[in-house]
Amino acid sequence: MPAGRRRGHPPLSCARARRPPPDSGKETSSKDSSSSSSSSSKGGSKPEDGSGSGDAKSEAGSEKAGSGGDGKAEAAPDGATKTGDKATFCKTKDLSIGAEDAAPNASAGRINITMTNGGSATCSATGFAGVDIKDADNTSNPIERGQAQPRVTTLKPGDTAVFNLTYDIDTTGDSLASPTDIKVTPPNETQTVTLPWPENAGAIKGAYTDVQVYPTHTTN
Repeated sequence: MPAGRRRGHPPLSCARARRPPPDSGKETSSKDSSSSSSSSSKGGSKPEDGSGSGDAKSEAGSEKAGSGGDGKAEAAPDGATKTGDKATFCKTKDLSIGAEDAAPNASAGRINITMTNGGSATCSATGFAGVDIKDADNTSNPIERGQAQPRVTTLKPGDTAVFNLTYDIDTTGDSLASPTDIKVTPPNETQTVTLPWPENAGAIKGAYTDVQVYPTHTTN
């Protein structure tokens, strides 16, 4: 063994050869960072929780879904939150309901039934009201729906919605129908109000099954 060397220690040249190259750590770190960045970029395009780039599609969908409303959340007067046209349905107790003759001519009968929101909160009157016509013989006759799609009908306090009953007017004087009252149940409600049949309304031609009710809409 040459003088000056100690047993158990490799030559200096061997020790240096076993050390990793100075730049290898940087390359590995760079690759890991690049891989992490790439993975993060790919993951952000399809977030599982619906956030990120999905927000734009989700907002567009909510506006489309809220067509007829403003698509924005707003606080109702009673502190409840509503989004666009999505409001609590109007309660019968908060509505002032009336009926009037609105026949456009002598042969087409039409009864306008109005519902005014007398409550303190915005509400929805969207849909078909339930209607029965009471006859002088004390029978109650349910009225069938006309062929029409409901329109979004949102009522702020003081706003009014209207829906129509339509029928052909009997001009022969031989009408078999003798209506005395109209029973109205607002959309999505169970409480009914009874209104007198408008005094000047034309006689109904045919049977009560020939009368039709149409969906609500706003008057403004």
